[in-house]
Amino acid sequence: MKVTQHLWFEKDMEAAIGFYTSLIPGSSVQWVSAVPADNPSGPAGSVKIAAFTLGDQRYMAIEAGPLDPFNHSFSVMVECDNQAEIDRLWDALKEGGSTEQCGWLKDRWGLSWQIIPKRLGELMSDPDRGKAKRVSEAMHKMVKFDIAGLEAAAKG
Repeated sequence: MKVTQHLWFEKDMEAAIGFYTSLIPGSSVQWVSAVPADNPSGPAGSVKIAAFTLGDQRYMAIEAGPLDPFNHSFSVMVECDNQAEIDRLWDALKEGGSTEQCGWLKDRWGLSWQIIPKRLGELMSDPDRGKAKRVSEAMHKMVKFDIAGLEAAAKG
């Protein structure tokens, strides 16, 4: 059984997926196709579909005009090994978009992302519940995650 996320873009699908795949190592666009003229979805070329991967996740995308905008109900979470990865992705994805608390941002197409350090999960699952609580409190004060700040909170 295969599971694939599907994204609906009003416009600029190719630019978006090209941008996303350039940012995430191991990503690629498999194909892009325009819907032919005999398709009931719209005039020839008015609808495009694509298949791509981000890291180890499969996605499909469609560009077919306005429908429902992206919202927080779906986000792409990227777990980063170090602060340099967080900074690189954060800076690229926030351009033309907006940032939010706890590592969330919306890119210029309105897609929500969570850019998180791998270390966060390790700290939050520490058996020392006081440490995990301090990390949680520090996390809620951050917009872009700062691994050094999370580590400092863990130490108390």
